[in-house]
Amino acid sequence: MLNVVAIMGRLARDPELRQTTTGKSVASFTIACDRGRRDANGQNVADWIPVTAWDRTAEFVCKYFQKGSLIAVDGRLQSRSYQDKNGNNRTAIEIVANNVNFAGPKSANAAPMGDAGYGAPMAEPAARPAMQQPSAASYSAGSNDDFALIEDEGDLPF
Repeated sequence: MLNVVAIMGRLARDPELRQTTTGKSVASFTIACDRGRRDANGQNVADWIPVTAWDRTAEFVCKYFQKGSLIAVDGRLQSRSYQDKNGNNRTAIEIVANNVNFAGPKSANAAPMGDAGYGAPMAEPAARPAMQQPSAASYSAGSNDDFALIEDEGDLPF
């Protein structure tokens, strides 16, 4: 069986770090992931995906990510059933993170969030100084014999 999920988006809120009764760290957070289309009002449509991370991954997320950070997560999809306060049966679906990575530069992670906390324009990267291009002569310094046709009489060399 195969259960692999990869998702990239922005954190909808700051991650929450908790400890289990056995002392394991667990973090919960939600990723806003763009669907790539707009609704009838012209607003971007996004899915709000709950994610759970355990142990060192949970601590990493809580230490380095905050609301609005661009994040990439791979893991597995998990569903669980429970009863709410009113006794109704509910099903929760979430991603259990295996790996979490930065998906943007530091300046983009600190960018203020726009409408509804999603889809804010990213900060423009700082201009880089122009690099000196190597002279064209350095590429044509070799002789034409470097690429001479090899006679093979149709035989394969292996």
